[in-house]
Amino acid sequence: MNLYLNKQRWKIVLLAIALLMVGASLWYSNIIVQKVADKEVFRARQWAETIKKKVELVELTNQTFRQLREYERKKIQLYLKAMKEIAKPVNGDFFPDYSFPISIMNENKDIPVILLDDKNQVSTHINIDFDTSSIHSLYPNASQSELNVKFEDSLIALTKLWEKHHKPFQTEVVEGLVITSYYSDSKKIIQLQHERDSLIKAFNNELIQDTKLIPVVLIDEKTSALVASNLPKERLTKKELSKTIHALEKENKPIQISFKDATNSLLYFGVSADLKQLEYYPYVQFITFGLFILIGYLLFNTFRNAEQNQIWAGMAKETAHQLGTPLSSLMAWVQLLESKNIDKSVIDEMQKDINRLNTVSQRFSKIGSETKLVDSNIVSTIEHSISYLRPRISSKVNVVFNTPSEPIMVKHNIQLIEWVVENIVRNAVDSMESSGSLMVTIQTVPENVYIDIQDTGKGVAPNNFKTIFEPGFTTKKRGWGLGLSLVKRIIKEYHKGKVFVLQSELGKGTTMRIVLPLS
Repeated sequence: MNLYLNKQRWKIVLLAIALLMVGASLWYSNIIVQKVADKEVFRARQWAETIKKKVELVELTNQTFRQLREYERKKIQLYLKAMKEIAKPVNGDFFPDYSFPISIMNENKDIPVILLDDKNQVSTHINIDFDTSSIHSLYPNASQSELNVKFEDSLIALTKLWEKHHKPFQTEVVEGLVITSYYSDSKKIIQLQHERDSLIKAFNNELIQDTKLIPVVLIDEKTSALVASNLPKERLTKKELSKTIHALEKENKPIQISFKDATNSLLYFGVSADLKQLEYYPYVQFITFGLFILIGYLLFNTFRNAEQNQIWAGMAKETAHQLGTPLSSLMAWVQLLESKNIDKSVIDEMQKDINRLNTVSQRFSKIGSETKLVDSNIVSTIEHSISYLRPRISSKVNVVFNTPSEPIMVKHNIQLIEWVVENIVRNAVDSMESSGSLMVTIQTVPENVYIDIQDTGKGVAPNNFKTIFEPGFTTKKRGWGLGLSLVKRIIKEYHKGKVFVLQSELGKGTTMRIVLPLS
C-alpha cells in the first residue's frame, strides 16, 4: 500500500482544479478588461471626432467673420463715397440733393471710424466709445484744451492699432485734401467674437481638456505639430512631447483621423488608471488569495504534524509497553532453560534475540521523549550495528566497512543511530534482492562526519530523491513506508543532522549519506 503516492495524486488533482479555476477567472477578467479597453478606444475616437467638429466650427466662424468684415469694408467704402459726394462744391444756383448720401452716412451706427487729414490730425470720428469726459477722469486737473489734445492723441494711437487688422482707405475729398479713413470691427462682430471664444473655451474645458478621459494626444501626421491633447502642459513641451508619444504608442496603436481639408492626424492614446487597476486586480486578488491559502495550509500542516507526532509518540510508547510483557516472560523462560542443562549455544542465541527485542523496545520508548545524546565513538556504534546485521542478511551480500583507525567522537544516541543504520541497510539489501555489494564508509570533514552507505541495487529515480523520506512512500508490495521517514526524523530532529540521497543511478545502485555535527 503506497499512501504517499495516493496523497500525491490527490495533490495533483486539486492543483489541476485550482489552475483551471484560476485560468477561468483570468479568462473572464480578460474579457471584462477587453470590453473596457474597447469602450476607451471608442471614447478616444469620440474625442477625435470632437476635435474635428471644433476645427469645423472654428473654420465656419472664421469664414463668417471674413464675410462680415468684407461687408463692413464695403460699407466703409460706400460711406466715404457718400462723404466725398457731399463735399463737392456747389456750381451756380444749383443745389444738389444730398439726402441719399446723408442717409448712407447715417446708416453707420456701429462701425467705429476715425478720419485723419494729410497733416495727421483728426478730421472727424464716429461710433467711438470714449470722449473727453473719459479722459477727464484720468487727468482731473487738466484744462479743456489739454483734454482735447489728449483725446486726439488717444484717437491717433487707436488708428495705429486698427491699422494692424484693417487696411485704411485714402480718399481725396476735395482737390488738395486727402482723408485717411481708419476703422475697426463693429460692436456686433466683437460681440460675436466674444461669444465664439467663450463657446470654444467652454468646449475645450468640458471636452478636449477633460483629464478624466484617457490620456490622448492628436498630432498632425505631416508636420508632427500638436493639434490637441488633454495632458498637462509640462508633458507637451518640445522636449517631453516625443517621450509622451512614445509612451502612449507602447500602450495602444495610434489611430489615423482624416479632416475635411484633406489633412490627416494621428491619435495617440493611453490606458486609463482604472483600466490598469482592472488589469492587475485579478493578479493581486489571486496573490492575496494564494497567500491566505498558503498561510492557512502552513498552519493546518503545523497542527497536523503536531498531531501526527503525538500519535507517533503514543503508538511508539504503546508498542514499547506491549513488548515489555512478553520480554519479561521470555527472560524467565531462558532462565528456566538454563536450569535444565539445555545446550548453551541455543540459550545464547535466544538471549541475543531477547536483547535485540529489548533494544527495539527501548528505541520505541524514546520516540516523543527527550533524547539524551552522549559524546561517544560513532565508529563503534556503526560497527556494532553492522556486526549484528551481518549474520541476519543474505550471505550473497558482500559487506565492506571502511572506517578510520582512530575513534570519532560525536554526540549521539547509540540505540537510535543503530536503528537508523539498520533501516538503511535493510532497504539496501531489499533493493539488491539479497545479492550484491554493500559498502559503509565513515569520514570526517570540518565540523561534520559523513556516513555513506552504498549499495548495488535497483537505484532511485531522481524525482524520488526527496519523496522516499515521506511517510507512506514505498516501492514494496508490502510495507507502510515508514522506515526512511523514521530515519529522517531521528537524524534531523534528535541529532540536528541531515540524511539524503548522495547519488543514485537506476540499475547500478544508490549511496545514502548521513551528516552528523562533530562534538
